[in-house]
Amino acid sequence: MNKELAPKYNHLDVEQGYDNWIKEGYFTAGDQSKDPFCIVIPPPNVTGKLHLGHAWDTTLQDIIARYQRMQGMDMLWVPGMDHAGIATQAKVDERLKKEGVSRYDLGREKFLERAWDWKEEYAGHIRQQWAKMGLSLDYTRERFTLDEGLSKAVAKVFVDYYNAGLIYQGERIINWDPAAKTALSNIEVIHKETEGAMYTFNYKVVETGECFQVATTRPETMFGDVCVVVHPEDERFKHLIGLHAVNPANGEALPIIGDDYIDIAFGTGAMKCTPAHDPNDFAIAERHHLPRIICMNPDATMNERCGEFEGMDRFECRKQLTEKIRQEGNLIEIEKHIHQVGYSERTDVIVEPMLSKQWFVRMKPLAEDVLQHQQNADEKINFYPPRFEKTFTQWLENIEDWCISRQLWWGHRIPAWYHKETGEIYVGIEAPQDIENWTQDEDVLDTWFSSALWPFSTLGWPDATPDLDRYYPNDVLVTGYDIIFFWVARMAFQARYFTHSRPFKDVLIHGLIRDAQGRKMSKSLGNGVDPMDVIEKHGVDSLRFFLTTNSTPGQDMRYIEEKLEASWNFINKIWNASRFVMMNMPEDFTLEQVDLSHLSITDTWILNRLNETVTSVTSNMDKYEFALVGNELYGFIWDDFCSWYIELSKAGLNSEDASVKRATQSTLIVCLRAIIRLLHPFMPFVTEEIYSVLPHTEKACCLAAWPTPVEGLDLSHNYEVDQLISVIKTIRQVRVDYNLKPSAPLAMTIKNAQNQPAAVDAQIASIYEKMCKASWKGELDGEMLVRPILGGSLSIPMSDVVDLEEEKAKLKKEADHLNAEIKRAEGMLSNERFVAKAPAVKVEAERKKLETYKQQLEIVETRLQEIEK
Repeated sequence: MNKELAPKYNHLDVEQGYDNWIKEGYFTAGDQSKDPFCIVIPPPNVTGKLHLGHAWDTTLQDIIARYQRMQGMDMLWVPGMDHAGIATQAKVDERLKKEGVSRYDLGREKFLERAWDWKEEYAGHIRQQWAKMGLSLDYTRERFTLDEGLSKAVAKVFVDYYNAGLIYQGERIINWDPAAKTALSNIEVIHKETEGAMYTFNYKVVETGECFQVATTRPETMFGDVCVVVHPEDERFKHLIGLHAVNPANGEALPIIGDDYIDIAFGTGAMKCTPAHDPNDFAIAERHHLPRIICMNPDATMNERCGEFEGMDRFECRKQLTEKIRQEGNLIEIEKHIHQVGYSERTDVIVEPMLSKQWFVRMKPLAEDVLQHQQNADEKINFYPPRFEKTFTQWLENIEDWCISRQLWWGHRIPAWYHKETGEIYVGIEAPQDIENWTQDEDVLDTWFSSALWPFSTLGWPDATPDLDRYYPNDVLVTGYDIIFFWVARMAFQARYFTHSRPFKDVLIHGLIRDAQGRKMSKSLGNGVDPMDVIEKHGVDSLRFFLTTNSTPGQDMRYIEEKLEASWNFINKIWNASRFVMMNMPEDFTLEQVDLSHLSITDTWILNRLNETVTSVTSNMDKYEFALVGNELYGFIWDDFCSWYIELSKAGLNSEDASVKRATQSTLIVCLRAIIRLLHPFMPFVTEEIYSVLPHTEKACCLAAWPTPVEGLDLSHNYEVDQLISVIKTIRQVRVDYNLKPSAPLAMTIKNAQNQPAAVDAQIASIYEKMCKASWKGELDGEMLVRPILGGSLSIPMSDVVDLEEEKAKLKKEADHLNAEIKRAEGMLSNERFVAKAPAVKVEAERKKLETYKQQLEIVETRLQEIEK
């Protein structure tokens, strides 16, 4: 109790101490006497520093973790990071390029050394940011998706899937990144609206000489065409099925086939088919047993199939090939065409759909298993908000096989070896014994393959560890709606197959952070916000409170600077209220001295409001409704406690009766201790600082118990305090309405709903006198100003408010002026020439003036009626 709060709140001074929290082991799990609760952090990529989205995501988790810890749970929050295959390799490649070397110059082993150096550097940045955010992570259990234990888990999963026939090698159309020269998962492809063109070419039928038209957006792929496809019922073309058409790109004769995939109404009705560069064309070729011809190299230059265009960039080939066809007289038209084009998330080059031999996971049986268990209330994953379960299940219902191989060096290398002589494939956790006769697959696994094991691999799986037994399945996962398909669903089927369990009981889904105009934050728009800059300016407690109380679950949020300032002001209000409380406490005040046996009606009122707040907040915390919690806490703390009770408490604090004074001091301490604990999950730094000066028995606020309602309150007088507040508000508003000084004395009387004089006890009458200079009288005579209040009405002599004759004259003069203005405006607006010829803006301005004059006149006439009663 010797420590004091600084006179002014300064977040830079207050937001210290994190290293000590970690050193003291406040967040280290393992208390076997408590029930377990577990969250694993969605592992950030070791590609750079964290952004506002990470700040939001991790703050939500920290709120849950701190709340559960205060609820008496053995709380484990597992930290960790993701190796982020293609993203990290691209960053390391970029760094090497600046040094004038490439990864091929270094070779695979030396390159991987550099990648690990990168990982260590950026893992350090991420930990520093976690510390800045105040995250209550258990660093003794930190994991990395490429660490030894997780690599063991990944290898087991691959081998078990392969042996069960769920992993296979096959040729499919995949997303190909020509810059990184690797396959991509769907999540690594960003679709952007791009201006292209629709090219319409003339095709000549070999057998008859007649011509028809075919349109395409990608002329460069014509070197990979294997046929022309029409609808078998299309009257324009069905007589051509079985014949051949000349490919304008290279003169080859292409068979004309019929397939009902073709939309007769779209384009020209005839489509060129390039099975190695389009997934729909691939399906057609599968049905008709057609060849699949790749016409590009891995870097998206044209290959040997393309004649004079060999070695040319695909887009330059498009340009020059189109010109060649034009010169030959077979270009009909080029029409601008806006369409969605896939770009690599990491290299920002246009993705090339390309036929490639890759490793795939057979998804249908895995997805069906998850969907079946979603029907069981005890085994399903519960989504908050529930609507996102539909997003989850629809994707699983329409799932396609998953391409898991990546042509990278940084990642989990595929545990498959090829015999140098026989070509036999060996798949195993360990390498073949006669390794000199085998070559390991060069590819690595998709990053999502390892992160899909995160809920259980981080706890030691596949070994039967104590942590796995105690903390799995996890209790809740927090993540954005944008990766439900790619991460949540994959964790679900990996967990179901390998652990026969759901990976977590609940999933809390949040949205994306957008700028104040609702735009997505991006480098190109220059509207990104660095959370570290925000923390420097406003403090992390303000940022956390803003992020978690300004959006309902699942909805996007707008970053608005003014709301951050409002959060800081709220914290400042709490700081000042805490200083007031502590300045009115004896220096040696302890929890044992709290005495609630002689409560005043205002003490009881605030304790009851505290009880209501604790009950509602606890219920909403359990439902992850943090925006509702934020509103409840803000209303109770700012309005009920700071604006009302602190003022009302001064009577008790100044009482000559020691028991009355001690009751008020006790009430202030009980309320403030509860407020600080209720706020702690949202704003850990300032609450720890304030808690340290309050009477307490725990080492830190984060170890304190969550508040529970105060028992045994006499609530019979609560209504009187609610009415007291209503009266004070009304009197203050009267002073504003009539421009009265706060010190000007007023007389008043109160009537109940039946318009009968209401009794006011001496304590409440004293409060009216002290807080609003109003003397309560049993009855008053003369003309009265009457205002409604809770449960009745308030009457104040008009003579206390105004000089009646002077006020009447003033109001009548104002009424005359307003009537004249109304008459003038109505005259103008009834003039048809004015309305027809005056600028629309002027006419609208006159209409608004008229409306304003009428509203003002109504107020003046009401005042006159009050005076003349």
